[in-house]
Amino acid sequence: MSEWKIYRKHADKPHNDIVAKGRLPEPPIWRDFQALKTRKLRGSNYKPSDREVEMVNTALLLRRPLLITGNPGSGKSSLAYAVAWQLNLGSVLWWPINSRSTLQDGLYTYDALGRLRDLNIEKIESERRARSGTIDAEQRQLSASEQIGRYVRLGPLGTALYGGSRPRVLLIDEIDKSDIDLPNDLLHVLEEGAFNIPELQRLTPEDAGQASEDADRTITVGVYPHDENVRSKMIPVTDGRVECNRFPFVVLTSNGERELPPAFRRRCLSLDIEDPEGDRLRDIVAAHVEEARTSGASTEVDRSVELLAEVEEVLKEFERKRENDSVLLATDQLLNAVYLITRDRAPTGEERKQILRTVLRELGRK
Repeated sequence: MSEWKIYRKHADKPHNDIVAKGRLPEPPIWRDFQALKTRKLRGSNYKPSDREVEMVNTALLLRRPLLITGNPGSGKSSLAYAVAWQLNLGSVLWWPINSRSTLQDGLYTYDALGRLRDLNIEKIESERRARSGTIDAEQRQLSASEQIGRYVRLGPLGTALYGGSRPRVLLIDEIDKSDIDLPNDLLHVLEEGAFNIPELQRLTPEDAGQASEDADRTITVGVYPHDENVRSKMIPVTDGRVECNRFPFVVLTSNGERELPPAFRRRCLSLDIEDPEGDRLRDIVAAHVEEARTSGASTEVDRSVELLAEVEEVLKEFERKRENDSVLLATDQLLNAVYLITRDRAPTGEERKQILRTVLRELGRK
C-alpha cells in the first residue's frame, strides 16, 4: 500500500487519519480558495506574453472591450485577474454566460414578487399599528414606496458601469455560448456606457419622497453581491439611469465555438492567446511551485528543488503530447501533475506513470 493514498482499497473500519494524522495535505495553491480570497493571490503569478501586455494597454487607453480567444486552459480568464491584481482595481466582477443569459441579467435584477410579498406583510402590520394609533396612513404609504430600491440589484455589468473612483474589471466569460442576440444587445450599452432601469423611471416624485416635479428622483439600490468595493452595498441612482463614471476594463472570453457578429467584433479589440510553451511554460510552473513553497499553504512541496529533473521530464512529456501528437492539453493539467510529484508522499513506479497519464489525459485534438 503506497503512503500517498488516503482512501484505501481494504479497510476493516473507518479511520480518522485525515484529521488525527494529517494525511490530507493542504490543497494546491491554485485550489486553496481561502488563500485566494484572503490574500488576493489570483492573478498575482500570471505570466503574460508581450502581445498580451500590448493589447491590455491598448484596451485600457481606448476604453474598448478586449475579446480573448484561445484553447481551454490557455489563461483567458486569468489575464483579467492579473490586470485587476497589478493595477489594484479590486475584485473582478464575473459574469458567466450560457444560452439563457440575457442583457438584463448583467445589468440589474428586480424582485417584483419579493416586493409584493413584503408590501402585503407591511400593509397588514401597518394597519394593525394604525388601529393602535402608533402610525398614520400617510406615513405608511411613503414608507412602502421608498422601499423599491431594496428590490433592485445591479448585476456584474451594471456594477462595472457604475464604477467609482477607479475603473472596474469585468469578466464576461464564454460569450460564444450565449444566445445569438446577446452580443448585439451588448453593443448599445458598451457604446453608450449607460442604461435605464424602467422600474425606477416609472416612479413619481412623490413615490421617491420628492415634493417637486423638477426634483431629481434618487433611489438607492443594491450592487453586485459580494462586491467589496462598495462598502455600503447600496448606491444612489438618479432618475432611473445608471451612467458610466469610469469605463471598466472589459474582458470577453471565447472558446471559438461559434462566430460572433461582425458588428460586435468591430467594437472590440481581439486577442488570440496561444498556449504557453518553452521558457514561458517553465516560468509558469516555477511561479506556482515557488508560491506554494513560500506561502505556507503546503509543507509537502519542499522537495521540489530535488525533483527538478522529474519536473522537467513531465514538462517535456506535456510539450511532446501537444506538439508531436497534436493533443489538446490545458496548462492547469501540467500544474496538477507537478503538484503530485513534488509532494513528500507522492506516487512512485508504475502507479506514478498511471496517475500522470490520467492527469494529462487529452481534452481533444488540435
